[in-house]
Amino acid sequence: MTNGLFVPVNELSELVYDGAKLAVPKDSCGVAMEATRELVRRGVRDLHLVCVPIGGIQADILIGSGAVRTLETSGVTLGEFGGAPRFADAIREGKLAMRDATCPAVHAALQAAQKGIPFIPLRGLIGSDLMKHRSDWKVIDNPFAENDPIAVLPAIRPDVSLFHAPLADRFGNVFVGRERELMTMAHASRDTLVTVEETTDENLLDDDARAGAVLPAIYVSKIAVVKQGAWPLALGDIYPDDETTLARYAMLARTADGFRQFVEEWLSRDLVEA
Repeated sequence: MTNGLFVPVNELSELVYDGAKLAVPKDSCGVAMEATRELVRRGVRDLHLVCVPIGGIQADILIGSGAVRTLETSGVTLGEFGGAPRFADAIREGKLAMRDATCPAVHAALQAAQKGIPFIPLRGLIGSDLMKHRSDWKVIDNPFAENDPIAVLPAIRPDVSLFHAPLADRFGNVFVGRERELMTMAHASRDTLVTVEETTDENLLDDDARAGAVLPAIYVSKIAVVKQGAWPLALGDIYPDDETTLARYAMLARTADGFRQFVEEWLSRDLVEA
């Protein structure tokens, strides 16, 4: 293993500092739930959480645990298990600074940071209520056409991106598969923290069949090897959602007491770390 690159998951999570702008993927893209558990256990605070482009149980748990000060997303939902109860409660009680967005807006703003540009234009926003509530989104004249106003969005440059992936090699290259937004997140961020199911001695970039789905080590800050690191969420074709646990969360998290019960059980779960 590359010295210093591979660390235990608790050490990896310590690099998500209080006040960080933290980017995380949607539930189906490889969510680093084991690292999230370490964040909750440590009591991280004042995060600016960017959900790419929506959040799920990870975001709801971080919000319910008091870790999030600002939320930037196009939605938070538990999918077929219903609404996100701690998110809804936080919005009702004014506990969050909310930055509403759309899915294309989140992706576009990350792509701006990926390209090293300060802002990016995007169609489809002018006339929406979002423009009334996002003072950082502006309308300018298209410099290449007359009578063609267009919205421009500031780049989203996360301090940290955090996700879970199937495989890393000993050099620090990470196989992300078809989840291309993970690459965009890593390219846009100052640091990228990845938990993986397993490692290989093979250089993943030497495999022509999958090299295009590999995030090069230059974009990876730290890696922790954690079996079932996305549990209770699925990881591609490797393991499915734990629907029993997700349904239990949806039920318990409707109340603050029930949420605390779930989190206490979750924090006491044995870690499966390689």
